[in-house]
Amino acid sequence: MEVFTGYLANISDPQRRARTEEVLRWVGERFPDLVPRVAWNQPMFTDHGTFIIGFSVAKHHLAVSPEKAGIEHFSEAIKRAGYEHSMMLLRMPWDRPVNFDLLASIIEYNVAEKAQTETFWRK
Repeated sequence: MEVFTGYLANISDPQRRARTEEVLRWVGERFPDLVPRVAWNQPMFTDHGTFIIGFSVAKHHLAVSPEKAGIEHFSEAIKRAGYEHSMMLLRMPWDRPVNFDLLASIIEYNVAEKAQTETFWRK
C-alpha cells in the first residue's frame, strides 16, 4: 500500500509502525474496493468518495475513527472487546492484540450505512 509509505516512515517507534502497517494492510486486503488515502495527515479509507474509516497514532494506542455514528452503533461491542472510546474514536492499545472481527464489523457497517451518501462526512 504505497500510499501509506510516507506516513508509516514518520512513525519513529518500530513496534507502533509495524502494528499500524499491519492494520492498514489488513484493511486493504480485506476490503479491496475501499480507496486508501492520506488526508489531514491520517491514513484512511473511502468508498465512492465518502469517508469509511481513519486511523492515527497516539502515544498509548492506535486511534480508529469510524465517525460518531460508528462509535455509537458499536459502543457496547467496543467495551466488550476491552477498548475505550470517545464520541469519535476508539482506542486500540499498543500492548493488546487488534480485534480484527470488530474492525471488520465497523467497516462493513459504515460501507452499508453510507452506500447512498454523497458527501465525505455524514451530515
